[in-house]
Amino acid sequence: MAHLLRPHSHDAADRVDAALESSAEGLRTLWVSLAVLGLTAAAQAVIAVLSGSVALLGDTVHNAADALTAVPLGVAFLLGRRAANRSYTYGYGRAEDLAGVAVVLAVAASSLVAGWTAVDRLLHPQPVGHLWAVAVAAVAGCVGNEWVARYRIATGRRIGSAALVADGLHARTDGLTSLAVLLGAAGSALGWRLADPVVGLLITVAILLVLRGTVREVGRRLMDAVDPALVDVAERELAAVDGVRAVGAVRMRWIGHALRAEADVVVDRTLTVVAGHRVAVAAERALIRAVPRLLAATVHIDHAPAEV
Repeated sequence: MAHLLRPHSHDAADRVDAALESSAEGLRTLWVSLAVLGLTAAAQAVIAVLSGSVALLGDTVHNAADALTAVPLGVAFLLGRRAANRSYTYGYGRAEDLAGVAVVLAVAASSLVAGWTAVDRLLHPQPVGHLWAVAVAAVAGCVGNEWVARYRIATGRRIGSAALVADGLHARTDGLTSLAVLLGAAGSALGWRLADPVVGLLITVAILLVLRGTVREVGRRLMDAVDPALVDVAERELAAVDGVRAVGAVRMRWIGHALRAEADVVVDRTLTVVAGHRVAVAAERALIRAVPRLLAATVHIDHAPAEV
């Protein structure tokens, strides 16, 4: 009875602290990658203007867009740290999923700019100058994007952020498009005037392929999709809890980069309210221990039917 009447958290403070820590890690990753990509894009922009390379211009625009996606994601991570209230009873974690939509829009816009510029240059060919500088800028873009991609993807997977992982995959493709710029510079050096705009079109296609995967990943998160393996783990852990006779429906959803779960379990009909509550607490703790990134679980207790 004392357990029922006394306020208790079931270690909720520890879970909230972990969520705040992961948000801080996500913010740190965003600002570091913003600085790296910002410097890369700035250097590429100068060389793109001097050389007249549309392939490098497309790569620069894409890198700049990729760097700026850190802004909505950063705002989302900051909002996600706010406490839940009577209006937003689950907190503000969904802001991170909306930021994923902003990433999709940024990728789409950069593909339009790169494609339009490349087509215009195909129709109106122009020589590309300072080819050695274009090559250096391409290598710098590849190295910078790959470093940022590894950093974002690793952090995103560690803290469970689909938006951050999508942004990292976006940066990885940027690195590949930078290598394409290098091929365009080589073609121009060999005298093929259309090499630069053709590579620009290839970059546009690569961006669109990234866009397809990003839309799928962000769309799944917005539709509350989870890995079925997580549900399997949850069901096994619940069935192993002492006092649980059967496991009913198990539901999970991502809210930002944290999971929440709801589960139905069946207990013996002769249990007291206190004993049933103990089973529910044990089931909740078992879920939180077994399922990565699970912040909270609501366990509904039902009783077995009376024997006839």
